[in-house]
Parts: sequence; structure tokens; C-alpha cells
Amino acid sequence: MRRAVCPGSFDPITNGHLDIIERASKLYDVVHVAVLVNKNKQGLFSIDERISMIEETTAAYGNVKVESHQGLLVDFCRERGIPAIVKGLRAVSDFDYELQMAQMNRGLTGVETLFVPTSPTWSFLSSTLVKEVASYGGDVSHLIPPSVHQRLVDRIAERAAR
Repeated sequence: MRRAVCPGSFDPITNGHLDIIERASKLYDVVHVAVLVNKNKQGLFSIDERISMIEETTAAYGNVKVESHQGLLVDFCRERGIPAIVKGLRAVSDFDYELQMAQMNRGLTGVETLFVPTSPTWSFLSSTLVKEVASYGGDVSHLIPPSVHQRLVDRIAERAAR
């Protein structure tokens, strides 16, 4: 069985993330989406909320499993017998950092990293940018799934009301 992992913070999941996950789901029998926990960062959404949004938006693919993980991604891979990491690249600037990570991961455990160029439609997109634009009232509905958009709008309104 061919298995891969698509890691990220997914705070929130965007159409760019979905593009990479969907393409990976066509290449692998099982795609694990690893929602990585960074204890130094406070996300807009909890880990459980992110998992729920990803499960909802990837359910149609049929072969995606969503889990959280704290620690090294290679440990996640080793524990589950996953030989490959699939990463989307938006620009050349992504490549410099991601290449270093890929080389480190391969050196640590032999896990390979496959780089998938992001669709030009989503090449500028990041969760951070979506949150920033939405926080100023900008329309990001075309950048994230509809159910995620509603949750984002609701969360920003909650925070503004505090």
C-alpha cells in the first residue's frame, strides 16, 4: 500500500492545501494529513477544529486520514510506516527552506519528500494571508471552502466582540 503524508498547520485549510491533498490522493493509496502542533504558536482554530474542517473538506477523496502530531514529522512517518512526505511549493522562496527540511528528514530516517508545484491559481495563498485579509473585512470566500469560510467569519466576529 502506497502511503504519504501532507503536513501543515492548516489554520485554516485553504483551497491551496486542498489542491495538494487532492493531487496526492490520486497518487497514493492513503494520504495522511498531519496537523502539526506548534506549542509556541496560538492558532485561530483549535487542533480539533482544524481536524474537523479537514475531514469535512476531504471526505469526498475517500483515502485521506487526518491526525494531529506534536514533534518531528519523521517520527509521525516512522510510527505509521509512511515513506513519503508531499509538500506544495508556491514559489522559489519556498524551495530553499523546504529543500533543507527534505534533506534533514531524509538524513534522519530515509523519508523522501516529493515537491508538488502549487496550481498557479493558488500560488499566492497562505492561511496567514487569508486570516489577515478576513480580519480587515476582506472577502476570502473564493480562497477557502464554504464551510471553512463560515467558521472563519464566525471566529473573527467572536474575537472582535471580546
